Amino acid sequence: MSNLKEIRSRITSISSTMKITSAMKMVSAAKLKKAQDSIQNIRPFSSALKSSIQNLLPNINISDINLTSNFASENKSLIIAISSNRGLCGGFNANVFKRSKEHKDSKNIDVICIGKKSAEQFKRNEFNIIATETGILDKPSSQASKKISQMIINGFLQGRWSEVIIVYNKFKNAATQLITAEPLLPISIDTNDAENNPSKKDYIFEPDKTQIINNLIPQQIHTMFFEAILNSIAAEHGARMTAMHKATDNAEELKQNLTLTYNRQRQAAITNEILEIVAGAEALKGT
Repeated sequence: MSNLKEIRSRITSISSTMKITSAMKMVSAAKLKKAQDSIQNIRPFSSALKSSIQNLLPNINISDINLTSNFASENKSLIIAISSNRGLCGGFNANVFKRSKEHKDSKNIDVICIGKKSAEQFKRNEFNIIATETGILDKPSSQASKKISQMIINGFLQGRWSEVIIVYNKFKNAATQLITAEPLLPISIDTNDAENNPSKKDYIFEPDKTQIINNLIPQQIHTMFFEAILNSIAAEHGARMTAMHKATDNAEELKQNLTLTYNRQRQAAITNEILEIVAGAEALKGT
């Protein structure tokens, strides 16, 4: 059993840890609010872009639309794994890797890692990492996101991959993140939705519909990719906030148990000292 000095040292250490976890929770809560605002700001544009594409689809031959079919000579996939640059966020990063591993044949998979943690995990498991990007998670911007997504589009058009899948944690709320594997390319277009869209209107187009939609679809991919990054950032802060909240609660419980143990041992030591004093006094009376 530990002595009083060791228990007192552990209580002090746990108290310091509690201050750190509590501070990290508050920092993540503040960053989460900012990340949520970014998601809310991009959603109207994303929704309007999808609606515009749906309005253009009627009377267009799908085969004339770029990026709807692959140009690869072999069945090879690209996985874009979005994780975080830092840990202490529960199973946030591990879930991304587990979902990515469902594509078992790693010889036919290339990986683009967004975040240090995914790069470390994929490298440790000997996946073919073709690019790693970390700065965009600290300072997300549409320009940086577009640069990465354009590189992906160019590679797809050159026939490097038959499909592109983006794996990330989708933000639902502060306590819940949904691990998502979303196909990015080739882009799937539901013509039935376009035909049944009540908001479609008849316009005169200049240039023609096909040229317009071939310009809009890459923009949709850029938006989907940037939206996934923003979702992952918000989910990271939510996961870290939840993890730090649980860590603080666990530390508080451990501190209480150690304090109880300390008080019991201290009381026992005091009782033993009193018994020794009484025994000594009785021994002196007998002499």
